This record gives sequence, structure tokens and C-alpha cells, in this order.
Amino acid sequence: MSIRYLALAVAMALGSLGSAQAQDMPRVDQRQANQERRIDQGAASGELTPRETARLEHRQNHVAAAEAHAKADGQVSRRERARMHVMQDRESRSIHRQKHDRQRAH
Repeated sequence: MSIRYLALAVAMALGSLGSAQAQDMPRVDQRQANQERRIDQGAASGELTPRETARLEHRQNHVAAAEAHAKADGQVSRRERARMHVMQDRESRSIHRQKHDRQRAH
């Protein structure tokens, strides 16, 4: 989990270097926080195995890195914003599938 927080800190630091327009992605940021919370809740409840948790966290780190990359030049284009939403949609579905499969942590 510390790797995820490190990646999030890096993404936030890189994001703060951009202009106000690049930082203005509250929907993306809120979804990222919600999805991380869903992963943490699933791990705590046993709905996610340690391997599933690690895989989902790794993929969330990938989304955070893509967000940092999109914000790096100070401008977030419509294409970049759309790509972020597609990535988050995919990860949200993945979290749901993993939490509702028959695998449980012991």
C-alpha cells in the first residue's frame, strides 16, 4: 500500500506544478479517491484477496501516473480527459468484478 501512496504523492506533486486548468480535474480526482477507498474496503472485508488487492492497486497507480502525465504540460486536453475517464471506467468495472467474484481472503 505504501507504493500506492507514494505514487499518489508524486502524482499530486506533479499536478501542483501545472496551471489552474490542469489542476481542475475534480471529477477525475474524486473518482480516483473513491476507487482507492473501494479497494481498501474490499481488502478489509475480505472481498478481495491479497493478490487481487495488489493487482488493483497497481492498476490504480497506472491511472494516477497517466493523470500526472496529462497534467505535466499544464494543459489537459479533451482527449487526455476522455482517456482518463475511459481508464477509470475500466478500473471501476474491474474493482466491481473482483469484489463480487467467489474468491475471498482467508
